[in-house]
Amino acid sequence: MKTLKINELFAGINGESTFIGLPFVFVRTTGCPLRCSWCDTRYAYEEGENRPIDELLKDIEDFGLSNVLLTGGEPLMQPASMDLMSQLLERDYLVVLETSGAADIADVPGGVAVVMDLKCPSSGMAERMFWNNIKHLSDDDQVKFVLADSDDYAYAKQLLERHELTRRCPVLFQPAFGLLDPAKLTRWVLEDRLEVRCMIQQHKYIWPPDKRGV
Repeated sequence: MKTLKINELFAGINGESTFIGLPFVFVRTTGCPLRCSWCDTRYAYEEGENRPIDELLKDIEDFGLSNVLLTGGEPLMQPASMDLMSQLLERDYLVVLETSGAADIADVPGGVAVVMDLKCPSSGMAERMFWNNIKHLSDDDQVKFVLADSDDYAYAKQLLERHELTRRCPVLFQPAFGLLDPAKLTRWVLEDRLEVRCMIQQHKYIWPPDKRGV
């Protein structure tokens, strides 16, 4: 019986990406190969318990929602996440995968909306990106940059141009919570006329920023 090590399973409002504001069932997996400086889910590095996929599917169904988000941690560290996503698609869920950009997305089931980070220098993990992922992005996917300062912004601009990212899929610029003023980031984007979405982590403004299970 295939299992996944799960850190959290809960219903909440999506606070990031173009799905912002929609109710989702969140499946937070345990484990991540990266150690971003501003990571807000360090508790998912190790904490969790192994859950059979059949049991997870039943628990997800019990929430009564049609949208499911796999996040982490890094879901793609566990091969069984592919099985879970495939079975969710077979049950007609909208399935979204949040991934760090360091794991290969080539085998993610078709029909899953991938929200992929491209790490900036302030994260300390920019050199860990798996650049071959870019060619697998479709217009159903999204690329997210978490920005902590002007150096991150300049770096993200370079990648936008080098990889023609806005031609591939929606691109999100998100200020690292508590490190970059959203108004400042928005001003930079307007001044440079970038075709990106300025996003905040909405859930951190609805609930306390360190609250789990929301």
